[in-house]
Amino acid sequence: MRNRFDRRAAAVALAGAVAMSGWALGTSAAAVGAALPVIQASAAAGGATGYATGNGGTTGGAGGQTVRATTGTAIHAALCGRAGSSTPITIEVEGTINHGNTGKVSGPSCNTAAGVIELKQISNVTIIGVGNGAVFDQLGIHIRDSSNIIIQNVTVRNVKKSGSPTSNGGDAIGMESTVRNVWVDHVTLEASGGESEGFDGLFDMKDDTQYVTLSYSTLRNSGRGGLIGSSESDRSNGFITFHHNLYENIDSRTPLLRGGIAHIYNNSYVNLHESGINSRAGARAKVENNYFKDSKDVLGTFYTSEAGYWQVAGNIFDNVTWSAPGSDNAPAGPNPQSNTTVSVPYSYSLDGASCVPDIVRQTAGADKGLRVSNGSCSPQTPTPTATPTPTPTVTPSPGGTNLSIGAGSDGSSKADGTSYGNVRDGNLSTYWSPAGSTGDISIKWSSARTVSRVVIREASGSAGGIGAWQLVNGTTGAVLKSGSGAGTITFTATSLSKITFKITGSTGAPKVAEFETYAG
Repeated sequence: MRNRFDRRAAAVALAGAVAMSGWALGTSAAAVGAALPVIQASAAAGGATGYATGNGGTTGGAGGQTVRATTGTAIHAALCGRAGSSTPITIEVEGTINHGNTGKVSGPSCNTAAGVIELKQISNVTIIGVGNGAVFDQLGIHIRDSSNIIIQNVTVRNVKKSGSPTSNGGDAIGMESTVRNVWVDHVTLEASGGESEGFDGLFDMKDDTQYVTLSYSTLRNSGRGGLIGSSESDRSNGFITFHHNLYENIDSRTPLLRGGIAHIYNNSYVNLHESGINSRAGARAKVENNYFKDSKDVLGTFYTSEAGYWQVAGNIFDNVTWSAPGSDNAPAGPNPQSNTTVSVPYSYSLDGASCVPDIVRQTAGADKGLRVSNGSCSPQTPTPTATPTPTPTVTPSPGGTNLSIGAGSDGSSKADGTSYGNVRDGNLSTYWSPAGSTGDISIKWSSARTVSRVVIREASGSAGGIGAWQLVNGTTGAVLKSGSGAGTITFTATSLSKITFKITGSTGAPKVAEFETYAG
């Protein structure tokens, strides 16, 4: 594997040098009508794209203080020096951030750790590379229980999960445990080997991470590009956009999708050695106007019998090879066809797939001047459609939209192997259980919703575990209804931003598979 990653080094370096010299309309670019990209506004001014614009939007530290940091400790100190954990801040980073200059800092507005840039239990933060550039060397960025985060114009390289030093579980950028609204833009994420050399994923999302966009970024020289969902049962993640990224010299996971919805467009894929976009465990991906070159099995369901789905249009497959189907492998090719449809709720412009390699080479990655495509290469602007909802695997309830889809969730406790997000993923095989015989689980929104009906569904094969319960207005603490057992609960229409199902008694191990909420 080492030779595989080393042999691309010269080509990668050359491509970077050409890109840094500016947009040069050479023979190839001119032939496909590539156009001069426009300069993008700074992260602090907004500008998020894709699913990161949903759920209230992603603005990072806009409107807050701007500070400069040249060490990891200084980054942590800036977070800890805020008035509160949600006070907006933009941290301009310059220089090399490493284990030697990244220490733990304590304070009421932060929760940091040494050896990793920790964005934990915070919100409204922008980290942006400035000046001569920002490099996180062997040091990962960890986002946990946080929201409204922007990371822009930085390089994260050679983060290890084994060997020395280790950081962030081996992920360059990792998100987990109720993360919302993250925009990662114009970053370079790279390793120098695969799992056997001590590296893991470049861009990982798990345990209830939603509304994320990765744009104009370079991911290269790694065994694993990234994943959405840590296991087949971790299906609480979704609403992820990948656009105008370069994936180069990677074994697999570009990305790996376990459940949820992803929109993947205008990316360039070069030298994917084992597999590429791996949609499985009920995931649904809209894959359009990408360019795949010199690669193998770039789209399909791989290494599992739990199928995923895709909608394809406008992609180019240049010297792509396909494996024969098997019990645990279902390649989409050699003639990929759609087997689902995915509605995307935001506006976007599509570059023609033939333009994508040149556009992405000139714009993707850190230290490229934050340049973006102006969309004039065979532009196509699809009409926005309704807010998407995952295809449910349970019988839908009549009477409107399930407001729990796309909301947040938390609870008093959870048994091992269960997740709060499982109660709103439309899947009866995943569930939340309290650590004991009683406990509570909540659905929450960023703004008030009017709710008059709740449906509690138990996990498949576990009916009868839920005993006595109370349904509580999480905003005021008022009891809306009391009863026992799972099923439909109706009550007077109430405006609230959080609703809690409190199990006060059980006849077995309570397993709440779905906590559905409806306006009527």
